[in-house]
Amino acid sequence: MSGRVTRMLRGVAIGVVALMLAACTGLPTSGDVSAGLELGEATDDTDLLFIASGPPPGASPQEIVEGFLEAAITPADNWGIARTFLTPDLQQTWRPAAGVSIDATVGSRVISSTIADDDVEAAESGDVNVQFELVANVDEFNAYSESTGASNLTFTVERSGDGEWRIAKAPDGIVIDESRFPLVFDAYPLQYFDQDWSHLVPDVRWFPRRTSIATTVTQALIGGAPSPWLAPAVQSAFPADVQLAEDAVPIDAAQVAEVALTAPASRLDQTTLARMRTQLQDTFEASGVHVSQVRFTVDGRALSAGIVKLGDDAVDPGPLVLTEDAFGLIVGDQIAPVDGISEQILALPQQVRSIEVAGDSTQAAVQLSDGHAYLVGEGRVDEVDSRPRLIAPSLDPFGFTWTVPADDPAAVHAGENDVATDKAWPNASAISAMRVSPDGARLAAVVTVGGQHWVVVVAIVRDDGVPVELGAVEQLTRIDADTDQLVWLGTTRLGVLVPDQSPLLLTQMVGGPGSVEAAPPGARSLAGARSATGVRVLDAGGTLFAHAGSAWREVASGVKVLATRSGE
Repeated sequence: MSGRVTRMLRGVAIGVVALMLAACTGLPTSGDVSAGLELGEATDDTDLLFIASGPPPGASPQEIVEGFLEAAITPADNWGIARTFLTPDLQQTWRPAAGVSIDATVGSRVISSTIADDDVEAAESGDVNVQFELVANVDEFNAYSESTGASNLTFTVERSGDGEWRIAKAPDGIVIDESRFPLVFDAYPLQYFDQDWSHLVPDVRWFPRRTSIATTVTQALIGGAPSPWLAPAVQSAFPADVQLAEDAVPIDAAQVAEVALTAPASRLDQTTLARMRTQLQDTFEASGVHVSQVRFTVDGRALSAGIVKLGDDAVDPGPLVLTEDAFGLIVGDQIAPVDGISEQILALPQQVRSIEVAGDSTQAAVQLSDGHAYLVGEGRVDEVDSRPRLIAPSLDPFGFTWTVPADDPAAVHAGENDVATDKAWPNASAISAMRVSPDGARLAAVVTVGGQHWVVVVAIVRDDGVPVELGAVEQLTRIDADTDQLVWLGTTRLGVLVPDQSPLLLTQMVGGPGSVEAAPPGARSLAGARSATGVRVLDAGGTLFAHAGSAWREVASGVKVLATRSGE
């Protein structure tokens, strides 16, 4: 028996419950233990909780498997509803946290059974096979990766003592469709230090929305490790012998998160403790867990831990543009010059192709019409790279100018230094764009491999701050057309302009899914920002656009070059 799953799913009802309880009881429905709301006080946001039902009486083997798969939308009680579709023995051993297979749609799943319709009443056991179109995976460490293609799962069902069918053998992990995945799971950026302890670098992980988030991210940070692709560029402040001493991280009425650690933490120096607190506190903030501070304890005794000062997070001041007679920052209807840079750019003898300004506005990496890369600033214009077919250069927070020829992806330079790329993209035939992240620990690029165009990211390995090597590539997504327009939108997202008759703007999470929207007609270049909403787009006629809600609004006209800032 086989067929396509429909949304009827006989006997399996889905209740979508709007969680308004906080408004009448003051009890939070997610997050960590904290002070409740006053009676009658409501939270600002109302979440939706998807609740699948258990197995209906008389369900067929196929319906039992359908219902089990559907129960992936309800992670409460460690997927307690899904376990009701299993035999008692399998309920004890099935591991839903082993991973998530994300498929295209529920309706595209094809389910077949070795038990014929006529034999269902007499049969005692059989297999049910599920075919689905895989689009992504979340592994056992909660890391997301795109993974496309046909996939198959086989379930063994058997009749229980009461005559009902239950699943006796099932693969670990769950399957959920991509439309509901972000409703059941959410992204939480764990923070790790870069190699010189000056910046924090996000490593996005995916956890069920209705878990105790402070506890979950603390366990992942202290008991886990960075994603393999990112690991060469980052480090954790938590020593390997320091672990959580309790299973929960409570948050008291003063919004203080108390983190009980094992005994080795009591012997740590102040610098290490301060880094640990900074790393965890910033992870909380990035994950939407609001605390006033993190307090470490050992055997109930508080440890004194300060906060370390990190590299400044630059505030996005607005778009930088080159017009016929000015270069600088758009302020109202004027262009404010950048001291030490604007005059030199306007005096350049060739047409300017691209401009990237350092975060501190002291210098800019510029590509001119001869294709060469130059560094402008401090009263000088220095040629950085004169190799043919260079793509637009990129600056990093440490002052290095990154360059590479489009037809030689292995020949990456950072200033005067050759950067080893053996692990990064050894099979790439071309590279059309690359940008260093705001923290300087990651490099995003658009590369061509086997005729396919990929948006990728790699770790930057440094020796005393000097880039020496790129780590193994992490493929984020494949795009239909080559592009030289790639920017950072904050620390966890990229913006990619995909050229077409109707150009598209792809906003791609590093460690998560992407979203696509229509770009302004004739869009030809992008400028990054500190958030996805801050992206700017320049069209072929010199009109600059910015987001206005879900639409685009005109910001300026007469723009020749849309510049960007380092890390954007």
